[in-house]
Amino acid sequence: MALPDNTPSIPLGEEVIFPEIVELNVGGQVYITRYSTLISVPDSLLWEMFSRKSTKGLARDTKGRFFVDRDGFLFRYILDYMRDQQLVLPDHFPERGRLQREAEFFNLPELIKILAPKFSKQNSLGDEGCQSDPEDSSPGIDTGRNLASLGTAACASLVPSGDGKRSGFITIGYRGSYTLGRDSQTDAKFRRVARIMVCGKTSLAKEVFGETLNESRDPDRPPERYTSRYYLKFTFLEQAFDRLADAGFHMVACNSTGTCAFAHEQTDDKIWTSYTEYVFYRE
Repeated sequence: MALPDNTPSIPLGEEVIFPEIVELNVGGQVYITRYSTLISVPDSLLWEMFSRKSTKGLARDTKGRFFVDRDGFLFRYILDYMRDQQLVLPDHFPERGRLQREAEFFNLPELIKILAPKFSKQNSLGDEGCQSDPEDSSPGIDTGRNLASLGTAACASLVPSGDGKRSGFITIGYRGSYTLGRDSQTDAKFRRVARIMVCGKTSLAKEVFGETLNESRDPDRPPERYTSRYYLKFTFLEQAFDRLADAGFHMVACNSTGTCAFAHEQTDDKIWTSYTEYVFYRE
């Protein structure tokens, strides 16, 4: 079904200084859209930016794209809304609260209304309850009061278990190489590990590995978000397994792949590279 074209027409005779197709850099994410889409919601921030008579004062990146210092991932939903004034989110969208903040920044009042939490007359959660981003929850007294008002059944997944430990998965991965010679004999360094990678929820990874966790490749990841860019400061698999076991994790799966990276023409020795993952779970 074709959607109605709600974008405003540009009056004849009015000089337009912006191109018909505009490139944006929003928080490092590049978007390409029509000029008419950016001015489709009057009095919005983007309308104010692109309705002016001069581009002077608008920030640009090194490639000349207009720069907006906001969340580049969430901006896709802002732009989708501005195209036809409708909002379509994935099922169980976890960042509703953050998207509402973005709607407030871009001054989109109708979108703010759509994203606002819905409460019934009994002050219980409506259909949209428990879909806000867990990062937006305020700790302390306010959180306790809010959870109490929701009842014991609602949002139970937000509350840790009785021993204070959250359930979840952590995946340990490493890359290795070994030489396979004649008679299928391997060299003594077949199990040398260069780096042990950690994938999973940030809060779980920090709880288990503490100061031995290297966060330099993903330093600002919020506690309730997931990452695959952490790695350990040590290279002993058993040390990682011991820490996981002490934290109550159990191995539930593992897999490994190998490829022949190089074959020596004279000795028939073959150098194989492998990648192995171990999946741990705590109830």
